[in-house]
Formats: sequence, C-alpha cells, structure tokens
Amino acid sequence: MPDRHTPGPVSAQVSARTLGHYNAAAESFRDGTRDHDVSQNIEALLRHLSGAPPFTILDFGCGPGRDLRAFTARGHHAIGLDGAERFVAMARADSGCEVWQQDFLKLALPPAHFDGIFANASLFHVPASELPRVLAELHAALKPDGVLFSSNPRGHNEEGWQAGRYASYHDLAAWQGYLVAAGFIELEHYYRPAGLPREQQPWLASVWRRVAC
Repeated sequence: MPDRHTPGPVSAQVSARTLGHYNAAAESFRDGTRDHDVSQNIEALLRHLSGAPPFTILDFGCGPGRDLRAFTARGHHAIGLDGAERFVAMARADSGCEVWQQDFLKLALPPAHFDGIFANASLFHVPASELPRVLAELHAALKPDGVLFSSNPRGHNEEGWQAGRYASYHDLAAWQGYLVAAGFIELEHYYRPAGLPREQQPWLASVWRRVAC
C-alpha cells in the first residue's frame, strides 16, 4: 500500500476529536443505527457496477459493521475501513469481514483494487481543504470504471464542529464540483428519505464512476 499522507495540525485535531467522539459513543451509536434501512443506497451502488459479481467493495466508514453484513449477504467481498478503533473491533466481530483501521485523512489504499466504494455518511467528516486529496485517493483505489457511492447531510457549504464531530455540509453544485474535479462522472443523485418534501430530506446521495483511462 502507498505511504500515508500526514495531515497538518488543524486536520490532525479534526481527526483526533472526531474519532475520540465515536470511540466514546461506540455502543450507543451501534444501538441507534443498527436498524437504519440504507438498502436504497446499497442498491444504488450495486446496480451501477460493471462486470460479473461477486464484487470487491470497500465500506468506507463502516462503523460497527452493519452494511458489511448486507454486502456479504448479497455474495460480495466486502472490506471495511474506519478510523475509530472500537468501531473496527465491533465490525470485525459482527461481520467476520476484513476491516482496516485507517484515519480518513491518512489513507493507505491499494491502487485499482475495488469495484465499488460505499461511503455512506462518512465523507462529510472530511474538511473541505482535504476533500480533493481524499477523493483523489478514493478514485485511485477504484478499478477503471469502478463506482463511488456517497451519502452526506446536505447544507450550504458550511463546516465546523457539531456535537463533538467535525462536519462539512455541501450543496449539490459544490459536491458535484469536487467529484468532477477528482475525475468522476455522475451517474445519479437523489435525496433521502424517499417520498418526503425536499425540505424534509436532509441527505444527498450520489453515485459516480471513475472514468477508465
């Protein structure tokens, strides 16, 4: 794997405090999200993958491992990644999958390895200043024609601390700009939860393809 990037002091503080929050709240987070239905997001990633299954999928920000089990149940090879030590231990025990402990801002990913990357409620923890580099690293980790799914709480391009976690809230135009600049083409986007008025849909989901060279 490539060497990890060393973030600056501000970004290092972002990681330390955010991961500390999740480590301290690991059990309550697991209990509170165990029954969340993200099947719409999982299917959005899977229907755009090219080739014959099973697919190799990185669950980026896998947390306690709920979605690793979902991908495995569908017959795919799922690998988890999370920066929080307690989440990594939970995910390994709960899913039986390989799970990597990596800070989002110090990634060391194998090149052209994954058919798909599932970044569900994770990339919004990356500061805007670091986002172009992190997206470029995810792009490089995908196989040609590989697919990135992301779902983030949307906003008006503000960022900062919220309840002990660092969070960035992008609108659609800004998010599209970051992904296109990183070398992706958009496949689709939608807002969640489904079936509600837009003002009651705080989540922006989008699906992107790495353009084959």
